[in-house]
Amino acid sequence: MSDSIVIIPTYNEKENIENIIRKVFSFDKEFHILIVDDGSPDGTADIVKRLQKDFSDKLFIIEREGKLGLGTAYITAFHWAIEKKYDFIFEMDADFSHPPHDLLNLYDACKNQGFDLAVGSRYVKGISVVNWPLGRILMSYYASTYVRTVLGMTIKDTTAGFVCYRREVLENIGIDNIRMKGYGFQIEMKYRAYKCNYKIKEVPIIFTDRTEGNSKMSGGIFSEAFWGVLKLRFNSSKIKKDCLKNK
Repeated sequence: MSDSIVIIPTYNEKENIENIIRKVFSFDKEFHILIVDDGSPDGTADIVKRLQKDFSDKLFIIEREGKLGLGTAYITAFHWAIEKKYDFIFEMDADFSHPPHDLLNLYDACKNQGFDLAVGSRYVKGISVVNWPLGRILMSYYASTYVRTVLGMTIKDTTAGFVCYRREVLENIGIDNIRMKGYGFQIEMKYRAYKCNYKIKEVPIIFTDRTEGNSKMSGGIFSEAFWGVLKLRFNSSKIKKDCLKNK
């Protein structure tokens, strides 16, 4: 059995899903994959189930009814992965914006370098983003600056969704108490790990915007993250208590 599971949440990713699955399985290092599909009407889940015939021992799927949010998809998957005793648990998008080969670098940071959380970072070495309009780059970059200012974290890419966790991090930071569901979820996860004094490393990646399928970004996602960060700041002592209680 592999020590690593890559969680990929999906909604209408039929153009990308088979290619990303086959790419992750092409590495010498063995990864397992868990797809969490929120009732994609385009047949994404059907493609995954077809591929399970070829990869029955390492490709898994959880099907949910309707769009229930990125955060709840990951929390559902985290519980599944913890129960299965995977040591290293990854988050990754289906659209190739996260370079699959960098899974190996995230794994190395946690497995061999002693870090508890590795973040595939767009901003640790300047700005490494391809095919985004300038306005979106600036919005993302300064959103991370806002988060660092309010929360006091040193992580440069606070909204990154390409990460590797040691299992004990997810067991201890109180994932069932997380409230944000969109991209604010990524901020809250990192803040909880930070407040629990876990060792975090940013691994530089080149982020390339999707070429197939449609973006799930919306104004509501940014609004949730903006106000959610302020709530996190005021609840920081409770987050610390969650960690102390669970460790």
